[in-house]
Amino acid sequence: MKKSKENHKSSFEKRKQQTTSLAKYSGLAFQMIAIILLVLFGGFQLDKYLENEFPLFTIIGAFGGVVLSLYFALKDLLKK
Repeated sequence: MKKSKENHKSSFEKRKQQTTSLAKYSGLAFQMIAIILLVLFGGFQLDKYLENEFPLFTIIGAFGGVVLSLYFALKDLLKK
């Protein structure tokens, strides 16, 4: 009987840890998407304001957003 309770606790702790990991990585994904979209939108608005024919700042914003989001994601992952 004691073993059954220990197995139940163990499986409960595993599920809790999996749920916590899922929430952590889901939040990280949404953070990355938000950073990329914000920087991309800023580049698009700058191109529109400067009336550029070639979307230089939009392209820079896309790559810059990816680099920034990876930086913050790695910083967050290595912290824990």
